[in-house]
Amino acid sequence: MDAKEITLSVKGLRKSIGKREIIQGLDFELKRGEVFGFLGPNGAGKTTTIRMLVGLIRPTAGTIEVCGYDLHKHFPEAMRNLGCIVENPELYTYLSGWSNLQYFARMMEGIGEARITEVVGLVGLSARIHDKVKTYSLGMRQRLGIAQALLGNPRVLILDEPTNGLDPSGIREMREFIRYLAEKEGLSVLVSSHLLSEIQLMCDRVAIISKGRIVRVDTVTNLLTQQGRVSWQLAPLPLGFELLQQLAGSAEMQGDRAITPYIEQEIGHWNQILVEAGVIVTEISRKLPSLEDLFIELTGGQGID
Repeated sequence: MDAKEITLSVKGLRKSIGKREIIQGLDFELKRGEVFGFLGPNGAGKTTTIRMLVGLIRPTAGTIEVCGYDLHKHFPEAMRNLGCIVENPELYTYLSGWSNLQYFARMMEGIGEARITEVVGLVGLSARIHDKVKTYSLGMRQRLGIAQALLGNPRVLILDEPTNGLDPSGIREMREFIRYLAEKEGLSVLVSSHLLSEIQLMCDRVAIISKGRIVRVDTVTNLLTQQGRVSWQLAPLPLGFELLQQLAGSAEMQGDRAITPYIEQEIGHWNQILVEAGVIVTEISRKLPSLEDLFIELTGGQGID
């Protein structure tokens, strides 16, 4: 990966509370224009990691760099390149959306009404920005929270459960909006979510964390492809299943089909042996797991955070 493309770099990140080490040496990077999913079961350390990334708690060891700035050594410079929503966006519901953004803009240098107008348009709230926030839907409040996070024109955006509580239409709109920020605005977006199907649709790459360690980081496509299975429809099934167990090293029965690991270079060879043994092969189909299936396999069945 070209170092110039890296916007967030995490190396050797650790966090201990008392004698218990809850984060154990995390390493991952975000690059410009990608949506990066961050997944972990209950107690895995996902929320703790996010709080370290945004400067709310300090790591015991390791480094976090935002656009080349060490978060510990150059905190103001690093945070100028970072926008975030941790849990729910904090908003003043008795004020208008515009007044909320004005209030937060006053905390930053050089943020005037032109930038406020720009981010309001970016998140699609122009028609309602002067209404009181208490009249906003949950999806609109999430968008206003993202507008707040974008005020300082960050290059990295961290969103903790951005679709939490949204209806299906709102979830789709948020997914499309996050993809827009990455693809059209060039932001690096780190998204945590318990909706694995949404992560699968939204993200370019995914990190799966379990028991304080990252167990896999890869593109969604690679993760699913590498864990593929093959479904075989055979007659007679018992003989075919026995042969596949011997050939593949492992196989299982699902209804009237035999399921084996997907090993591309071996499928044709196995088919030939089955036919030569008198087994009729009526169908061979590749089955890709969902991200949920993969998550359960990699974390030993623990629930998502």
